Parts: sequence; structure tokens; C-alpha cells
Amino acid sequence: MNMARHIPLAFAVLVALFLIAPMAIIVPMSFSSAISFEFPPPGYWTGYYVQYFSSPSWLDATFNSFVIAIGSAVFTLLVALPAAFGFVRYQFYGKSGFNLLVMVPLIVPAVVSALGYYGFLGLLHLVGTRTGMIIAHSVLSIPIAFLVLTATLKGFDHNLERAAMNAGAGPLRTFFWVTLPVLRPGILVSALFAFLHSFNEAVVAIFIAGRDASTLPKKMFESIRLESDPVIAVVSTLLTGAVFLGVIISMFIRRRHAHVN
Repeated sequence: MNMARHIPLAFAVLVALFLIAPMAIIVPMSFSSAISFEFPPPGYWTGYYVQYFSSPSWLDATFNSFVIAIGSAVFTLLVALPAAFGFVRYQFYGKSGFNLLVMVPLIVPAVVSALGYYGFLGLLHLVGTRTGMIIAHSVLSIPIAFLVLTATLKGFDHNLERAAMNAGAGPLRTFFWVTLPVLRPGILVSALFAFLHSFNEAVVAIFIAGRDASTLPKKMFESIRLESDPVIAVVSTLLTGAVFLGVIISMFIRRRHAHVN
């Protein structure tokens, strides 16, 4: 009986190990002294890290990824937050249809979405621009943020708002002084997920980023297609580290919020 209780945990550990196993190869290769991909590495150095941080093309792609990811996180919250409030707090005709509509970007294959964005943004002359990338990545991130925010709102105690209004606070003051602080962890986690999703997205970027708005994943795809550049292992290591850091930060935010409550 005790053994059966630990089966789900053991299965989860095996799945986690399977997912992170490639990093046991990629991380050593990022420090390899070989002139191309080779494992195990014949030697170790940090030369490819120096190449990455001194390459204008890699740094420009990294800068674009940060700008687009930050813009996507902000735009995603501007859309997902009021949508989540309306969905949780109000009853209206077609509510289930609205929920399905918000979830569509998660259902449609990435290549189909990329083709759609290319045609739509092309009409607006936004293909190859950061603005177009922010719009496309925001649409892809909104379902994730919407799910997190609706879950946070469903656990919100409305008595806190009623108490603030009974004390004389208006709707805006109640929102900024009572509602927003309570919802802050969910909002921060939503923004973090939107940022990470945009920063690591490649398929849409390949279709619509162009040269001026080229992102890091797009640059990686082009580099590995044209040449076996070990700098890609460096970028993969840094990206994976950034994702792990983001997950740890989100866990810390939620745990701190739960501890405070």
C-alpha cells in the first residue's frame, strides 16, 4: 500500500529526468573546445561564450527577444486581465463560447497560426517588425495568462472588497488598494509565463520576424541550418537556465503569497 502511494511521484521524477536529460549533453558541449558539435568534448574552454557575448548578430537577436517578450507580457496582461475579470465575475450569453475562443491559440497548430499571422500582419505592413511580433506572441500567450488569472480570481475573497467599500473606498481605490495586491502573485506569474513563452517561441518568428525583428530562437534555427556553430549550445544552455530561473521565481512568488495568507 505504501509502495503504491509513491508511484505517481516516481513517475513524475522519471518524466522530469527524461525532459532534462538532453541538458547533460548540451551543457558540456557549450564548454567544448571542438570546432563543431562533438560529444564527449575533447577539451573544455569558455571561448564560445566569449563569441556569443561579442557577436553583434547574436546580441541583436537577444535584444530583440527581450524587447518583444517584455512588450508581449505587457500587452498580454492588458487583454487577459479584464477578460478574466469579466469571465469570472459576470454572467453573460455565450460565456462558454467566449472561453473556447480565448483558448483557440492553444488548439491551432503553430504553423497554421504563423501562416495566419503572416497574412494578417502583412496587410497591416507589420511583418518584419517588433510590433507585429509583439501582437503575434501576445495572442499566443493570452490563453496561458487567462487560465492563471481566472484561477486566481476564483479563489479571491469578495468580502475584502465589500469591507473596503463599506469603509468608504470607491471602486478604483478598492481595486488598487485591495484587489490588486491580493491578485499580484497571479498577475506576476501570468506576466512571467507570457515573457518566457515569447522569449522561447520560434515557429511564428521564423515566418514573420524578418531581418530587423529576428529573435534568438529564429537566429538559432538559421545558424544550425547553415552551419554547425557550437555557439548554439551556449544559447541553449542560457535559455534553459532562464526558463528554470523563471519557474523558480514563479514558485517562490506563489509560496510567499500562500505563506502570507
